[in-house]
Amino acid sequence: MSVNRGRCPAAHPDDPTPCGGPLAVRVLDAADAGADGCEHHGARMLASLDRARVHPFPDGPPGAAIRVFQAADGIRPFCWLNGPRTEPSQLSHAENRAR
Repeated sequence: MSVNRGRCPAAHPDDPTPCGGPLAVRVLDAADAGADGCEHHGARMLASLDRARVHPFPDGPPGAAIRVFQAADGIRPFCWLNGPRTEPSQLSHAENRAR
């Protein structure tokens, strides 16, 4: 299996989903390391990293960073993994707020 199977750099190798469009955002972790991604994988990466943030591309789709931020709020970290999710670190930000 090739890394990211021709998908954007933000797509985790174990995430089986295809890209959701062109590169639109850069997601940075707490140490300023990051990856460029489509909105779909950008949101999944943002949801999976602690203290991450999203930045738009200057020539990217208008509102992409806001859409990624809003989508990530309801996505569980590493959402492609199966198994029980009971710890706060395994739930989405929205689920934790609802608790």
